[in-house]
Formats: sequence, structure tokens, C-alpha cells
Amino acid sequence: MGAFYDTYLLFRVYPILLLFSTSFFFSVSSALSSSCKLRRQFHLNGLHKAGDVVLGGLFEVHYTSVFPEWTFTSEPEQPTCKGFDTQGFRHTMTMVFAVDEINSNSNLLPNLTLGYSLYDNCGALVIGFRAALALASGQEEQFLLQENCFGTPPVLGIVGDSYSTFTIATSNVLGLFRLPMVSHFATCSCLSDRQRFPSFFRTIPSDAFQVRAMIQILKHFGWTWVGLLVSDDDYGLHVARSFQSDLVQAGGGCLAYAEVLPWGNDPAELRRIVDVMKKSTARVVMVFAHEIHIYKLMEEVVMQNVTGLQWMASEAWASVDVLQTPDFMPYLGGTLGIAIRRGEIAGFKDFLLRIHPNQHHNNYGNSLVRFWEDIFQCKFAPPPAGWVEAGRALCTGQEVLHNVESELFDVSNLRPEYNVYKAVYALAYAIDDMLSCVPGRGPFSGHSCATLQRLEPWQLVYYLDKVNFTTPFGDQVTFDENGDALPIYDVMNWLWLPDGKAKIQNVGEVKESAKGKELTLDEAKIFWNFESKQPPWSVCSESCPPGTRMARKKGEPECCFDCIPCSEGKISNKTDSMECTSCPEDFWSSPQRDHCVPKKTEFLSYQEPLGICLTTASLLGTFICAVVLVIFIYHRSTPMVRANNSELSFLLLVSLKLCFLCSLLFIGRPSQWTCQLRHAAFGISFVLCVSCILVKTMVVLAVFKASQPGGGASLKWFGAVQQRGTVLVLTSIQATICTAWLVSFSPVPHKNTQYYNDKIVYECVVGSTIGFAVLLGYISLLAILSFLLAFLARNLPDNFNEAKLITFSMLIFCAVWVAFVPAYVNSPGKYADAVEVFAILASSFGLLVALFGPKCYIILLRPERNTKKAIMGRGTTKS
Repeated sequence: MGAFYDTYLLFRVYPILLLFSTSFFFSVSSALSSSCKLRRQFHLNGLHKAGDVVLGGLFEVHYTSVFPEWTFTSEPEQPTCKGFDTQGFRHTMTMVFAVDEINSNSNLLPNLTLGYSLYDNCGALVIGFRAALALASGQEEQFLLQENCFGTPPVLGIVGDSYSTFTIATSNVLGLFRLPMVSHFATCSCLSDRQRFPSFFRTIPSDAFQVRAMIQILKHFGWTWVGLLVSDDDYGLHVARSFQSDLVQAGGGCLAYAEVLPWGNDPAELRRIVDVMKKSTARVVMVFAHEIHIYKLMEEVVMQNVTGLQWMASEAWASVDVLQTPDFMPYLGGTLGIAIRRGEIAGFKDFLLRIHPNQHHNNYGNSLVRFWEDIFQCKFAPPPAGWVEAGRALCTGQEVLHNVESELFDVSNLRPEYNVYKAVYALAYAIDDMLSCVPGRGPFSGHSCATLQRLEPWQLVYYLDKVNFTTPFGDQVTFDENGDALPIYDVMNWLWLPDGKAKIQNVGEVKESAKGKELTLDEAKIFWNFESKQPPWSVCSESCPPGTRMARKKGEPECCFDCIPCSEGKISNKTDSMECTSCPEDFWSSPQRDHCVPKKTEFLSYQEPLGICLTTASLLGTFICAVVLVIFIYHRSTPMVRANNSELSFLLLVSLKLCFLCSLLFIGRPSQWTCQLRHAAFGISFVLCVSCILVKTMVVLAVFKASQPGGGASLKWFGAVQQRGTVLVLTSIQATICTAWLVSFSPVPHKNTQYYNDKIVYECVVGSTIGFAVLLGYISLLAILSFLLAFLARNLPDNFNEAKLITFSMLIFCAVWVAFVPAYVNSPGKYADAVEVFAILASSFGLLVALFGPKCYIILLRPERNTKKAIMGRGTTKS
């Protein structure tokens, strides 16, 4: 628990402590005398019992002191103690009971009697420090000088003190002599510093564990935005530092504010602190302070009517009932806190009921006398000097404790008392282990053992380090390397009953073991002081759902953040993600950005409207070619078919059919064989088609030339064999180009992710751009040559008018493919394939319609013109 006085008090009394310690340890000696005399003897309130071994104790039996003025010109007066502390007295009686119980136990310290010297620190550091020095060196006014110092020290160990600040001051001095101290109530984590406090032990967990325990509760309920109030002393300031560092390490939350509660009566500061609490969005308030701080704070909370807060109590006030008043409970109801482990001490209540002032030497400094006077509101005669007890009846000593109702006799909730009990037993077991040492097998130099006659305090510290026993209640008692006990706390809840009464109930426990930190809560028992009867929600910012990431707000704690949606292609699949992760290459983020989905694939498909239209056009063109071919075959003996080289016409129709069909290779998901075949089929089919047109044009020109005088010899170069050979040679060149291209740099299917982030475009990479350019260039060369030859023959007589049809068809062909190049280059993905298919189909339909449309019209609709006479006659007439 925290110190009852602040750092200011500590600074005020330290010079006095130095004065006392100096005067205490110096004695006056004379060559004419064989004795020493104490410079000053402290007048202390206490209880004493003689024994073979004496244990010391420091407790707060009175809780207020009136400090006199200290000067160097007058003899210092004794501080005046006022106000009887029932709890502190019960702690004292717990040690008396434990010593008596050990003395009656034949298995522990047999043949040895324990005694005690217990002093009241009066809730004052200066008195507590005096008492510690008295315990360490004795209170005998005179003692004989001896050549050898033998004998048992005044005390072997001290139980106490109650407060961290008192313990720090006392341990700083007694630690120099390695005199062991076992505190039942000092929790400051600074006392775990073994270098500074080498002989300090405690049976209460340190504040370091208390802080970790509170953080465990915060994490359990998801409270990440809390306020922190601490007392202005060693206890509070150490807790504040520890809490802030541990909270960051545990990732459990942030502090909305951290305020230090004033010790004195400072209404303005309290109003400011409560105003901060009122304005904060934090619904959880953690308080590490003494009950006196909470009382003053709650008066201001009631005055400003600050409701809707969930209070978290440190062990210093989690189980006190002085705050459970009708005025405070509407605000403090539902408080959660941690309390010292509750224990049971068999027979302790009967022992308390047997207390009587005559049990010990009856002087007016006796704490039993003060207890008797306080509980029966009387006074013994003559009244003790220094006590102001006017208006009370005289005590007879015959009063009966059984008839008194007092919290002193309520042993159902023994917490600090249980720690006192364990502290006394720890010292007893250490002494027992020390006395059980076998000479020659001891742990000290030369395998020696410690003896009571030559005992050094550090030797008992050695055995305290190794203490390990189990209490009758079933709790194991042992100390770690820092002198701290096994950490365990009870979790308490303040229940506000319908009748207006209050009750503190145990709802769980938190402890540390080999498995780590363990929190056990019975949430069904917890009373929540809210309309919803549910735990409050205390966060600075709501959790970021999957699909978003946390972005810290500038200048605010890390618990305050904005939730930013993940960008496209990135996801977060858990709550409160700090970063969004990128999806794998073939995946894309879902619309909610919380998981990756396979990217949509894009290619010119048979199922989409564009693919269906192009497929239909391709099949239609193929069908028309087949129909025209059937018509020509059927009318192959007519002049119209025979007059224009029927064999080349048939071959031209077949090549056009191949052109229409090769466009189907550009539709559908690209594969290795379709990528290799599509361009080869396209190049060879079109070269075959254009070669036929070129040869037909050349034949037309040769025939016209042969009809001129002296031109008959030219026909011998354009016979049927030469025509077939020319077509074959021209087509073979294209086939060679395609073969070289496929062998060297073959087109391959490719998943292109550059066009769209959320799509995979399946396309065929041409492999070699040069190969593709040569293929198109060769087709273009033949087309241009055919166009030029046909253009030269456009003015031939009508009987040779096929040249006009070829000119027109090649004009369409060239126009389509000239427009194709820029359209193809600027079309992404499947649209590039669609442009190429469209160019194939447009040029094929242009050739088909331009070359065979008029002929089919004459064959089918104007059969009278499909005669040799008609064809030749028109030509003759025009000549």
C-alpha cells in the first residue's frame, strides 16, 4: 500500500532522522567507568514479550500525530498520538496471535520460545523510524562493556512497516546492517531493488504486479481508453511510471489523462481534476491512492455530479468500507478493484475476544490499554500523560468484549492480517531452518552454521531467501530473488443493494504462475452501475473493421485513430490492422477489402456479345463462300465462270473460306497452340487469297495484251501450270516466313496485368515483332502489287471488266488493313483481338462481295447475260 505521507513530509523528517540515528548510536564512555549510556531513550508506545528469540513489529495503532516544533536550543518534545486505528491494532494482535501459536507448536522451533517487541508508529515517519532504530539496537539505558560481544541481538527480524514511504526510509538504514524486514503492506515496486534493499522481504505483491493485474482486467473488458489518478507520494508516483510503461508494452490501451491527487486540502486542484474527468471521453477511471484521497475526491465528484464512470480501485482502497456511504455509492457502485488475498486464521476471533489490558505489563503507553479505552469509551485512572480524554468514564477492566459490536471482531475478511500472519511464520521457518543446520554441512564459510550466540543478520536473510512453506489455509509462501512473495490478488466488486446498503464481493482472482498471468472472473456476479447492467465501453476510437487500417491522429495517443479503407488491391482481414497487405499477383481485393478474390479474366470469349457477333460473322462468311462455291461448281460450264479462270476462282473461294475460319482462332481463351496457329493461319490464308487475285490480274493483263497484234506470245507464260506454280511459290514464301517465326520466337499465351489492376487479360504475345511485321508486310506487298496491276487494267474493254472488280476489292482490302494498324496498336486486351478479327472479316467480306457479287448476280438473276455472245457482244459493240 502507498505511504500515508507525501514526499514533502519525507524531506521534512529526513534531517531529524539523521539527528536521531547519530544520537542513538553514539554513547558516552569514560575511562573511570565500565558502562555505556544511551545518548537518548525513545519513549514509544508498544507491546513486549520476552523470549529466547525476539521478533520486532511496526504497526499503525494510532493514525494521527501532532508534531512539535524542533529546535536545537530546547529538548525535543514527544509527538502526541491521537485517534485509535482499529485495523492497525488488529494487525498488531495478529502478530501476537501468530507468535503464541508458534510457541504452542511442537513441530516448529521446538525448545525455543519466541518473543516480540511491537511498536506503534502513530502514522508518522519520524516515530516509525525511531521505533525501527530501537528494535535494531535495543532500549536498555545502560549496558556493561565487554571485550567480546556475545549474545542474541535485540531482534532477529522485523515485521512491517505498513507504508511504502516508511519502509523505504527504514530499510535504507537497516539494510546497511542486513537486518531482515518482512512487510505485510508496503507495495512500492522500488522496494524490489535488491541492491538498495538487500534484506527486505514482503508477503504482499508489489505494485508492479498490481499494475499488471489491473491491465489484465482492462484487456479482459476491452477498455483501452482510461484515466489514471495517483497519490502524490512514492506509492502513487512509482505506480504512475510503471502503469504507463507496462500499458504500452502490453498494448492494452492508452491514458486519456494522468493526474496527481493532492495531499492537503486543495479544493481548486480537486475541482480541476474532476473537471478533466468530466470532459474526458474515457469512461474508466483507475485510482492508485489511499482512502483519504478518494474521500476528498468523491466529495468533489458528488458536488459536480459526475456519473457514468467505471471506477477501478487499487488494493489500497478496494476493500475499505469507509467510502461506502449513501452519498458516494450512487457514484462508486459497481467499482472493480483488486484486494490483498483473503485468508483464514483459525482461532483468531476467540483470541481477540480474550484480549485484556492486564495480559501485559500495564502502563499507560500500553496499546492494549488504549484499545480498551477506545472500544469502551472510558479511561483508566490516573489518565496517561499526553492523552486528552476528558468527559469519559473510568475503566474498571471488568468490561466484556462479547457484548461489543466492532469491526475488530469481524474475521471473515482477513487480508492484511493474513499477510502479517504469513510474515511472522516466514521468519519462524527461517529461524527453524537455521537452527536445524548440521555443523560441518552449513552453507557458510567452511561449511559452518549460524548460531544464536554468534548470529549475523545476513545469515537469517540467507534462510529467508529459501523459505518455502504452506499455510493452514493452503497458500504457498516463498520469496523470489527480489524478496517478493508469489503474486496473487482477489478481484473485488462493490455491490449496491436495493435497500441502499453496500457490499464488497469477491468476483475472481488474478495471479502469476508458471503459465503466465491468469485472470479468473465470475462475470455473472459482477454488479454494473449502469442502466444497461452491462460493462461500459471505453475507447478513444472504435475498432477498425476488416478492410480498413488504423491511421494515428496527429498529436493524440496511439489509441486515437481514424479507420482508412484499404486501397484497391490491398486488404486487411482482421480488426485493428496497422497496415493493409497486397493481394497476390493473380488476386484482387474484394469490394469490402477484407479478403482477396481471384482476378477477373478477360479475353475475347464466345460467350460475350462481341465474341458472338464476330463468330456469327465468321461463320456467315464461311457459309456464303460455300454457297458461292456451290453456285460456281454448278454453273462451271457457263461463260461467266469459264471466262474468268474458273480454277483460280475456286481456289480464291477456298482461300476466302480459310480467311473467315482463321478468325475463329482469335476468339476464346488463348492457349499455346491457338497462339501459334492463329497468325500462321491468318498469314498463309491471306497470302493464298491475294496470290490468286494477283495471278488473276496478271492473266487479265496478259489476255488483253495477247488480243493486240503481235501479243500472242505473252500467253505462253500464263498457262494453267504457271498460274498454279505462281500461287504456290507466293504462298510458300509466306509459309517459310511463318515457320521461321514460330521456330525462333514463337507466340505464347500471356497473362497481362498491365491494362487493368483488377483483371487478368489473356493475350498472345507475338514473340517476335519483326516476324509479325514481315508477315504483314508480305501480305501488304502482294496486296499493293495486285491493286496497282488492277488499277492499270481498269480501262480495259468490258469483256475484260474483272479488273475493275479486282481494283475495287483491293481498294477495300488495303483501306481496311491501313486502318487496322493504328486501331490494333491502341486497343488493349481483348479489343486488340477484336480489331484484328474485324479487319480479317471486313477485308474478306470486301473481297467476297466485290469479286463474286456481280458474277452471282448475273448467274442467278440475269442468266440471259451469262452467254459467250452476250459477253463478247458487249465488248465488240463498245469497240
